[in-house]
Amino acid sequence: MTQQMMTAAVTTGHGGLEKLELREIPVPRPDDGEVLIRVGACGLNNTDIWVRQGAYGSDDDPDAVTGTGRVPHPFPLIQGADIVGQITAVGSGVSPSRIGERVICNFMTYSQGDNGLQMSGGLGSSRPGGYAQYCAVPNENAYLIESDYSDAELATFVCAYMTAENMLETAGVEANDTVLVTGASGGVGTALIQLIHARGGRVVALTSKSKFDAVKSLNPAAIIDRDCASLGESLYANLGEEQVDVVADVVAGKRFPHYLSMLRNHGRYVTAGAIGGAVVPFDVRTLYLKHLTFYGVSCGMPWHFEKVLERLKAGQIRPLLYATYPLSEIHQAQTDFMAKKFFGNLAVLP
Repeated sequence: MTQQMMTAAVTTGHGGLEKLELREIPVPRPDDGEVLIRVGACGLNNTDIWVRQGAYGSDDDPDAVTGTGRVPHPFPLIQGADIVGQITAVGSGVSPSRIGERVICNFMTYSQGDNGLQMSGGLGSSRPGGYAQYCAVPNENAYLIESDYSDAELATFVCAYMTAENMLETAGVEANDTVLVTGASGGVGTALIQLIHARGGRVVALTSKSKFDAVKSLNPAAIIDRDCASLGESLYANLGEEQVDVVADVVAGKRFPHYLSMLRNHGRYVTAGAIGGAVVPFDVRTLYLKHLTFYGVSCGMPWHFEKVLERLKAGQIRPLLYATYPLSEIHQAQTDFMAKKFFGNLAVLP
């Protein structure tokens, strides 16, 4: 019997775009408890870039080349976490009735640890992902989706919105909280804005002046230029207030102290990224004199993903798809993603 072949973008190791190669490889067969998905679209996210670059550092060396969770990756690896497509085959133990379902995938895998369910890996990092025409995933990770949105639009929700929901839950964001969102024009930033609104909160969006009009479409209470001299003065000019309850940060970088200066006493800071620089200037006295609470989160748990799907079904959030690329243009897609000149999300179409 002839083995069916497919096109995949394969990451051969840590490094630049030269480590990302298009190859013809066999279509995977679903193992026990798995389903095979014909990938309709796969969204791009920062994890794809950082895994390829090995840009996670270590506890004592921020420049160390390490993978997601600071553990090695199994190269060669098919990356791509944000998968939407159709089930075409199932492994043993999975009902054949699932064949033909349109699905959206939670990209995280889990195991039962001493403290309950914990993250153990993910599609596109510890196992093959969606930068390919087909992908085998655990049955429980493939959620039936009934939606008028395209596969590419749905693929914008997976990593960004799941992470954002986890950030907001962890920081205890509630109705009437005012939240500063850094990187407000990107995937997680736009997800945070919409999910804060869904919770009844108020958003202060921090972005570049060139993105003001785009971010305005999400109706934040205020938009502040990320490069302004005084964030507090700009906030007062826009809202008549000088401080916020929560900072939801995916940027970090050299302006980190300015974000903390905007927090009220007993304010909360939550982060899930550092696209502006992971090593930051930090006066620890700000932490204890203002009685701040810091939280760090990564991706999310099944209930965060399911909450995002609930909000999507209820019409509380909407996709912000900026552009799509054929898989053959994966280098250009990642180049454009790293340039950060877009609003919302990008996706590839295998």
